[in-house]
Amino acid sequence: MRRRTFLSAVSAVGVGGLAGCNAPTGGTETELADGTGTTAGGGSEAETTAGGETATEQETQGGATETVQMVTEGSEYYFDPIGLFVESGDTVEWVIESGAHSSTAYAQSLDSADVTRIPEQAEPWNSGILTSAGASFSYTFEVTGTYDYFCIPHKALGMIARIVCGEPGDVEGDPPDGDVPAEQAIVEQGAISYSEFSG
Repeated sequence: MRRRTFLSAVSAVGVGGLAGCNAPTGGTETELADGTGTTAGGGSEAETTAGGETATEQETQGGATETVQMVTEGSEYYFDPIGLFVESGDTVEWVIESGAHSSTAYAQSLDSADVTRIPEQAEPWNSGILTSAGASFSYTFEVTGTYDYFCIPHKALGMIARIVCGEPGDVEGDPPDGDVPAEQAIVEQGAISYSEFSG
């Protein structure tokens, strides 16, 4: 399978060590020791390399880490990439590029979702609203299928996206709040950028 990896250009935030199945690493923002940014996650502080540079991607227990940027650009609010393929065991880290956003699964068990659009056996996630540039939230995908998610403050404005883990399944059509790339296109391309999809 072809898969493109999108790396965050944020120099102050890295990917912390992640563990656990289908569980977010936390949802609170904490200031980094050097005061240059924030990261979300109970036990996942920014990790720096031996040379002092911040790690933007690392292998996690059981898989790779992919980055999705959360962006406010004028009157547009979006996840980039808007469509992403991952393997079971891979972790996705959402990073605030600009604006204030959340990464929230379409799951009726969460207050902000009216429908469920993730696999039945999957644990839903909700980062809460992250407000600082560089703030991040991570979730490890274990259950095969299709996952649709949204930003709480911008769902009505169409800030939604899709992740396919392993192979498509468990959802049909688009979420109620807008369009996302087709599952098979995500599998074939690995990642579909917002500009590619919306252009």
